[in-house]
Amino acid sequence: MEFFDSHAHYNDEKFDADREEILEKIKEAGITKLVVAGYSIESSAKAIQIAEKNDWMYATCGISPNDLVENCDEAVKQIEALCKCSKKVVAIGEIGLDYYWNKENKEQQKEFFKAQIELANKLNLPIVIHSRDAYIDTIEMLKKEPCNKKGIFHCCQQNIELVKEALASGYYISMAGPYTFKNAKTAPDIIKMVPLENLLIETDSPYLAPEPVRGTRNDSRNVIKVAEKIAEIKQISLEEIAKATFNNAIKIFGIN
Repeated sequence: MEFFDSHAHYNDEKFDADREEILEKIKEAGITKLVVAGYSIESSAKAIQIAEKNDWMYATCGISPNDLVENCDEAVKQIEALCKCSKKVVAIGEIGLDYYWNKENKEQQKEFFKAQIELANKLNLPIVIHSRDAYIDTIEMLKKEPCNKKGIFHCCQQNIELVKEALASGYYISMAGPYTFKNAKTAPDIIKMVPLENLLIETDSPYLAPEPVRGTRNDSRNVIKVAEKIAEIKQISLEEIAKATFNNAIKIFGIN
């Protein structure tokens, strides 16, 4: 049985001390593919660097709503240049809207989101969406500025209306550690609602470790705990979850 962690941040400084050691343990645990997600120009460059060193890893490049810079046009040009420098880049992301941390710059967030969707269409890539407390504007923007290759709602917020709209628009729903939390009241309903063909799993490492290791530094080995929770709620085997989410990730990221 093999697993695909569709979103992790091994470009984060929390892995600087033992990155290679952790990656070796992850691969030995049966996580045979993973995507290192960029969220800024610098982290996107580092994601590529890590993916280039590991044949089983891939990268995304993008500027998240929490990492905006002053000049959108110049920043997106730099992201485009990074994407063109490596065949390991499989998506534009993470990009999107976040009104939890930042309520004062909504128009700037929309400007960056729109520009990066346009870049994804130019490069024929899917997008990886970060949407937090902003689902109405996120869905509205995707309708106005559709991504041709669709994409993924990463670490998808447990909002039933968001998930319904995302599925109706043809997007994948990626579930992470919070879906295992004891206080995740809507998680079981959303897990039941998302069809296997639209499902991905991720860790968002080093953040959001699942139960029963919540609060620790997360790594991709814990994607199995997310898969186990989904299997339990859907009342199907872990093998079925592993196979479906692996194949879905291969498909959306266009991996041969």
